[in-house]
This record gives sequence, C-alpha cells and structure tokens, in this order.
Amino acid sequence: MFEYLPIQWLFLFYFYSFFGWCFESAYVSILEKKLVNRGFMRGPFLPLYGCGGVMMLVVSKPFYSNILLVYVAGCVGATLLEYITGVTMEALFKVRYWDYSHKPFNFKGHICLESTLFWGVLTVVFSHFFQIPIEHMVRAIPYHVLSIATLIVTFLLGGDFMIAFKTALDLRDVLIYMEKAKDEMRKMQKRLDALVTSKSENVRGGIETRVDALSATLDSSFKKIREKINVNPSGYVSDVKDEIAELYAKYRILMSKLTPEPIKGFFEWYREKTIQGNPSMVSEKFKLSLEEIKEKVSNIRKK
Repeated sequence: MFEYLPIQWLFLFYFYSFFGWCFESAYVSILEKKLVNRGFMRGPFLPLYGCGGVMMLVVSKPFYSNILLVYVAGCVGATLLEYITGVTMEALFKVRYWDYSHKPFNFKGHICLESTLFWGVLTVVFSHFFQIPIEHMVRAIPYHVLSIATLIVTFLLGGDFMIAFKTALDLRDVLIYMEKAKDEMRKMQKRLDALVTSKSENVRGGIETRVDALSATLDSSFKKIREKINVNPSGYVSDVKDEIAELYAKYRILMSKLTPEPIKGFFEWYREKTIQGNPSMVSEKFKLSLEEIKEKVSNIRKK
C-alpha cells in the first residue's frame, strides 16, 4: 500500500491537483453564483491539493491500521502544509490567496479549526477509500505511457506556474506602486493647497484614500490654479508657476504608470483571470489598493 515509483508519485500529485481544482472551482462557483476558474494558476490544477494528497498518503502510511491516528496525522500534516504555504505566498506576493479571518478559531487568517478538522476527515476518507481505486488505476497504466503523459503535464504545468509566479509578482509591484503613488499625490495636494492658500484660496476637497478620488481632486486643483493664473498672471510669481508646472509633470508621470492601455494581450488577460479566480484574496498591508484593482477588473469583465 502506497509504494510507488517516482514517476507514479508525480502523476498522483497532478491527479490530486486536478481533483482539487474541480472541487474548489465548483465550490467557489456555487458561492459566487458564477463560473470561477479557481486557483493561483490558470490551468486546471491546484498544487496545494496535489501536495496535500501526497502528504496524506505519507502521513497515514505509518498509522494505516489505526483510523484515529490517521485522522490526527491528517489534521496536523495538512494544517502545517496550509499554514506554511499561506505564510510563504503572503511574504512573497503581499497577498493572501485564501483567508479564514472570518472563521472562528482561526490563526492569522491562514488556518482555522474548521479547516483542520475537515483535513483530518478527508485524510481518512482519502487514504482508506478514495486512494484504493486510484492506486489500481495507476498501476494498470503501462509505465512508458504514464511517463510520457506525466512529462507532458510537467511541461505544461511548469509553464503555467512560471507565468502565474510572474503575474503574482507583477500584482505585488502594482500594489506597492499604488501606495507610493497615493502618498506622492497626497503630498502634491498639500503643496498645492499651500501655494493656493497663500493667495487666500483653497481648492482641496479632503483627504482621499483611492487613486481615482485623489486623481480627480488633483485634476480639479490643477485646473483651478491654471484658470487663476490665466486670469491674473501677475498674481503668481515665476517660481510658483514653475513649481506648479513641475508638480503637474510629476503627476502625469505617476498617472501614466497607474493607467496603462486597456487590458490586452496574454499577460494582461492572465492577470485579470488570476484576480477573478481568487475572489477571496486579501492584503492586510494593501487592502484598499487591492480592492480598487479587484473593482476595476470586475468593471472590465462587465463591459
């Protein structure tokens, strides 16, 4: 029982990854009331389930004759795997791709008691019932056929993973840049307020937290200042005019990076689908910026 060759283990990893994708996509699609291609990657694979399936076989093997110990081993092993994976992904990408913060007895949103208990039950069912026919199927497939099929999937999944990894890093960089841009835009607004206030005027509409709102406020401020300079050129010294022009040029550069061309091409499509496929993703550090991106992606999909 559970004695496999390396290529068979790899095949099982892919099989469980595919099964996990089917389960998660169906579950989330029902919750969202729309089809959702769930997961970190765009292909029909969820590697976390693949790792979980292999882990369940490994931890249950020493205790196979004792259902209670298999259950406990599944709870501990799967919970550790889920926690380590979640912490690592959040450290790399600044985004949490699943979140249990709303669940009782959760730990930092990465794991929760409900999930732990579920993993234990799944380990028992998986190792004592589900895996038996799968093992017969794997052993029945000619080794050379299994090897070729597994290598083809490895190539496809490897490419998918590399693109997904790059996309996640791109999303992280966008979130970081949005926060920096918002800080710069707030500083610009304060400086404009100071310049205009010195002329007994005030164009600021309040402190905003969204890029769109900050942009609209700054656009309005620059427009009003230009109008006043045109009406009364002598009322603004040359240094003030130059500083306003410099601030406006800096503002346009910021916005050019935040508002690229409409989503097109493969990588842009991939980024959009990644966000759509993880509707529950959250970011503690970049919460507002991530919500803004998710809203824009949702609006693009509706068009």
